[in-house]
Amino acid sequence: MGTQETHSTDPAPTTPAGRAALDAILSSPSTTLVALDFDGTLAPIVENPEDARAHPDALPALTALAPKVAAVAVITGRPAEVAVRNGGFAGAEGLEHLAVLGHYGAERWEARTGKITAPAPHPGVAAVRAELPDVLDKAAGRWPGVWVEEKGGRAVAVHTRRATEPQAAFDALREPLTDLAGRHGLIVEPGRLVLELRPPGMDKGVALLDHVRETGAESVLYAGDDLGDLPAFAAVERLRSEGVPGLLVCSGSTEVAELAARADLVVDGPAGVVRLLRELGGQLG
Repeated sequence: MGTQETHSTDPAPTTPAGRAALDAILSSPSTTLVALDFDGTLAPIVENPEDARAHPDALPALTALAPKVAAVAVITGRPAEVAVRNGGFAGAEGLEHLAVLGHYGAERWEARTGKITAPAPHPGVAAVRAELPDVLDKAAGRWPGVWVEEKGGRAVAVHTRRATEPQAAFDALREPLTDLAGRHGLIVEPGRLVLELRPPGMDKGVALLDHVRETGAESVLYAGDDLGDLPAFAAVERLRSEGVPGLLVCSGSTEVAELAARADLVVDGPAGVVRLLRELGGQLG
């Protein structure tokens, strides 16, 4: 009588569902979707988001792994063009089946065409941008260092990481920014010391489910680090209830304990994510 083959990574998933998903991924990689957040997952969090770049070993790890799985997707709140540039994805050999789903899935860049498809911008974004300086003057005057990031005309993000009291500024701004967004048909997406005002209807969970269906994936790995990744975690949990194995990976951060608590595997930030991707690629031969 033969022995059953087992699969593992170092570190290993800590939950039965995670271990079952890893086994399914390694047993049948050609039916697996690997989906990843960008900032905080493939790229370290930095003070100025414009300076964010993928971990130096991320691209080699992805190009080694991607040809062995059904598909790879980067799902990010950034504009797709920015994530492609900052990740160095364009023209990378081995990533021909990569899709970058920007603005939480509202935009799409495909490596095989190099083109971006997207709907027209929501008119509420321009209206919010016009009113935002007055709202910030009234609400954030006590915290120098709060600043606004434009996201390609499709969203606006207010960052408090540089403020004198980052968490206090974040907490104080959440209500007035939610009111502002609501007046113009937008929602507020909270993150790690950032509040993003964007159109409703798309989130990383919707984007992930759509991509699973499109690719026909029969197992999925999703890695993220922030509150915006919770919908994707929920999507994987839904897929599990439908019989699709899913591995939830948290790119570890003490700032988002809820994500770590729901993960099957917590790794040490982008370096840990890269190590996991590299190890998976190596195990797949």
